[in-house]
Amino acid sequence: MTRRAQSFDDRLRPIASRLYGYARALAADAEAAADLYQDTLLRAIASPAIPDGERPFRAWLFTIMRNRWIDRLRMQSRQPEVDPLEDHCAVETFMPASLETVIVNQLAVRQAFAMLGPHHRDVLTLVDVGGFSYDEAAEMLGVPRGTIMSRVSRARQVLCRILSEENVTMHPSAGRSAER
Repeated sequence: MTRRAQSFDDRLRPIASRLYGYARALAADAEAAADLYQDTLLRAIASPAIPDGERPFRAWLFTIMRNRWIDRLRMQSRQPEVDPLEDHCAVETFMPASLETVIVNQLAVRQAFAMLGPHHRDVLTLVDVGGFSYDEAAEMLGVPRGTIMSRVSRARQVLCRILSEENVTMHPSAGRSAER
């Protein structure tokens, strides 16, 4: 491994799980998330200039991932959608009620999240899933901090409304403070 690649790997290691979590939040499934993650890392390592410092490096990687995701969405919108065969071949299995409830709630949250507009999805993915501060998210999206704060607030309200219409009980942390 070259010195540059080793340095990149050393800097990536502390944030790799958060970066993959961001990919999972953006992508439709685990396979698409893994592809997005790998594509992001390939694009980053091929870059002629890698930012110095932990915070700029992290913001740079998340921005690359977001841009690669947007590129993929654009490509997908140009291609006709095909129904996957596995949707027609589902197998029913027995699950205890509590586990079944957890899975149903997770699916409801994913569906509700997908119903959000792109601005709301972006800020919630960065702030709530990625763990970025309002300032960091504002820098990545190129908008003022106040815009991020209002989008996060509105996005959480819309998400709660969608989930309440689906009769999904919200976790107590849903009303987090806006101290970020």
